[in-house]
Amino acid sequence: MTHPLLFLLAVTTLVAIPGPNHLYITARAVADGRRAGIASALGVESGTLVHVAAAAAGLSALIAASATAFDVLRYAGAAYLVYLAVRTLRGGDGEEGAAPAAKSLRRVYLDGFLINLFNPKVVLFFLAFLPQFVDRDAGAVPAQIVVLGAVTALIGLLSDLVYAVGAGSIGAWLRARPRFLRRQRYATGAIYLGLGAVAAFAGTGPRRV
Repeated sequence: MTHPLLFLLAVTTLVAIPGPNHLYITARAVADGRRAGIASALGVESGTLVHVAAAAAGLSALIAASATAFDVLRYAGAAYLVYLAVRTLRGGDGEEGAAPAAKSLRRVYLDGFLINLFNPKVVLFFLAFLPQFVDRDAGAVPAQIVVLGAVTALIGLLSDLVYAVGAGSIGAWLRARPRFLRRQRYATGAIYLGLGAVAAFAGTGPRRV
């Protein structure tokens, strides 16, 4: 591993920039509470660890080299986000102004995991970023990628938890207001649809890598 301090600085800077994962975690924490936000963050970073393992095994490079595989991944991610949007929008058929039923933490965790797992931008990130800090003279490259990826996931989790806790506190205040409850599912559904559009148009394939 080369320049570990530079790597830590670069990762910390990158994960601090608000992105789709932060937006998803924030939406979940505002809608369902702090615990749901934390579960979402754990799910997202569990997905990151799968991407790390895929990068170390060379699978990420194969996906990026195949237009078909890349498109399948990004469209699967977009379709899942649209499914979440529809599920959220249809969940408000109960009494007007009533809080929507809370989702199980297991379901919330799984949603976060799948959203990140099907995110092609994460594949491209690990292909473009981690190799810059690999020292081919220092030992096995896959092992270095695993270490670098694990550190990235850990720093990402810390960043995610800040968003989850902060958004959960704001959400508790908002959920005490009937006007917010009447509009909550529409706002959350719109966020999922927006994230789905971002996933669907996250590059047109490996030729842009």
